[in-house]
Amino acid sequence: MPARILIIEDEVLVAMELRFVLEDFGHEVVGVAATAKAARDLVCESEVDLALVDIHLSDGPTGIDLGRELGQEQGVTVLFMTANPGMVRNGVAGTIGVLSKPTDEQAVQTAVDYALRRRVGQKSVETPIGLQLFG
Repeated sequence: MPARILIIEDEVLVAMELRFVLEDFGHEVVGVAATAKAARDLVCESEVDLALVDIHLSDGPTGIDLGRELGQEQGVTVLFMTANPGMVRNGVAGTIGVLSKPTDEQAVQTAVDYALRRRVGQKSVETPIGLQLFG
């Protein structure tokens, strides 16, 4: 199921690779944001189904609060993608879970598919490999 996805990542090469992977899978990437402010602006300008959020952005460790805000206040489905999954080990309200970086295309695809199914209320039989779910 194609979706409108926002990438919130401050490492340019990681963001570019993620964009190519998502577009190859048929999704529309509505933008890439390196800061919490840029992400908020993009959400206000575009309809976003799913946000892939890094915890540490160029404006500091703002990703956790941003993920909570997008999930609870904006109705965006949020998956964290970070090399520091321990920072969200107890979960973050309004978000689905965390995918550890580095990761591969298959893990991204299955995690995104899982999140999008959850967004529309479909149940999944098993959790994708590498995806740690919150509550």
